[in-house]
Formats: sequence, C-alpha cells, structure tokens
Amino acid sequence: MSHSSPSIASDIATESWIVRATPKPIRPYVVLMRLDRPIGAWVLLLPCWWSAALAAQGSWPDVKLLILFALGSFIMRGAGCVTNDIADRDFDGKVARTANRPIPSGQVSVKQAIVFAVFLALLGLVILLQLNRFAIGVGMLSLAVVLIYPYMKRFTYWPQVFLGMAFNWGALVGWAAVRGDLGLVPGILYGAGIFWTLGYDTIYAHQDKEDDVLVGIKSAALKLGDATPKWLVFFYAMTMALIALAGWVAGLHWLFYPALLPASAHLVWQVVTLDIHNPKNCLARFKSNRDFGLLLFAAIVVGQVV
Repeated sequence: MSHSSPSIASDIATESWIVRATPKPIRPYVVLMRLDRPIGAWVLLLPCWWSAALAAQGSWPDVKLLILFALGSFIMRGAGCVTNDIADRDFDGKVARTANRPIPSGQVSVKQAIVFAVFLALLGLVILLQLNRFAIGVGMLSLAVVLIYPYMKRFTYWPQVFLGMAFNWGALVGWAAVRGDLGLVPGILYGAGIFWTLGYDTIYAHQDKEDDVLVGIKSAALKLGDATPKWLVFFYAMTMALIALAGWVAGLHWLFYPALLPASAHLVWQVVTLDIHNPKNCLARFKSNRDFGLLLFAAIVVGQVV
C-alpha cells in the first residue's frame, strides 16, 4: 500500500452527505467522531438492542430504551473514536488509510480533541443517567475497558478481544436497564458478542495489515494470516451457538431458532465471499455486520412476541 497518496487511500468519506451538510468549521469534528461512517455505532448499538429484547419477558422491547441506546451508542462511539485517534495519532500519520484523519493532518489539535472527547463523554453520561441506578453502575464500569483498548494493539496480537469487551458491554447494560439486575443470559450474550467482534474486526484489520507491519502495530489479521477464514468459521459458530443458548436460557419461543437462520446465513456469506487480500471486499463484509445484527434483533423479537 502506498504512503505517498493518502487522499486516495483515506478512510474519510469526503462525499458523505453529512460532511457536505455540516458547516466547514465543524466538519473535522464530524469526521473525528465518524458520524460519516456509522457502522461502528451500529455494532456498538446492536448488543444493547439484543439484550433489551431478550429481557423483555414475552413482549416487545421498550421503544424509549431503544432510542436512548441509539443516541448513546452514536455519542459514545464518537467519544471512543476521538480517544482512539488521540492515542494513535503518531501511527495514523504513517498509515495511508488514516493519514488524513483530523488529528494527524493537523485539522484538530490534541488539546481540542481532548476537550471534544470530554464533551461527548458528558453527553453520554446524560443519556446513561436516564436509566435505572443499577444500569448506570454497569454502564460506568465499561470505562475501564474503553480506556484500555486503544493501547492493546501495541502489546498483543489480539486487540480484537479487548474491542469486543468494550463494544459488547451493551449486552450487559441492555438487560440491566430492563430488569435492574444481571444474570446468566446477558453473560452468555456478552460472550457471543465478543466472538462476533473477533470475527468482524479481524476482517476489518486485514485492510491495514501491510501498514501495521511497517509501524509495529499488532492485530489478529497479522496473527492468523491466510488461516483467517477457518478461524472466522470458529468465531462465528461460537457467536451463533452462544446466542442460541442465551435464547434458550431466556425461555424464548421455539420459533426463535428458525428465525436465527437468516442471521446465520449472513455470517456464512461473509466467510464464503471474503477475500482477505482485497481491502474493499473486507470493508464491505465488515459493514454488512449491521445487517447481521438487525436480523438477529428481529429473531429475538420473534422469539418474544409469537
């Protein structure tokens, strides 16, 4: 991958409607929190929705909670992206795909980014405070993992595990927001989410593997290499097995299991059509996990309301 033309390889969607519609002084902050690329917010949000639906006890999930989780996920994903970019600013400047990001390109200073991250975190706190006390406490505990994750790629080939721990915390918060407690079901769902993240973020990391070697960043993509598809079968099989188990423990209707088939088929499609040597292919499979998550949410709702 060439380092001489970062504009060509940039991951910033310059033609995104949300970037075009934003006043010019604010655009770097929109890009910094990735509002132009919402897939990260989706994969943060979906475990919250799954968990809230699993906790619904034979009824439709609480729409107010779903909306709060949506707002919180977009805001906190933005805060996480800002924090990650602050931590990775030196690496990002050396990687073609990320060299044009606001911090390494000088559009936003580190101090400005820190202030913005704090502002987003406070907004997220306001949303979190709309939940019950137990759920607030569970949500606050996620900060430990969120703050650790950006630095893990320096020390381990498995930063995706820590990303999974952070991005699937909603599997715990969703249940806590509905039930006011935790138990086996959200724990199983949390494990399923971590395996799901191991899959989709390993796919994502294959976009950067050449640059990661040059700048000394570790990832599961580098560790697994050409064996990645075989490992994806394992990661995704564990994801679906644990989700099915969570549904069984939660007492969902038997129609939940056939309703899982479209979501399972989607993961099979990802693995079968993946080309780990084609960055565009990897990005498309990664983005498609929004569809997987929505299919799974629909299956859980079917298992509750039929």
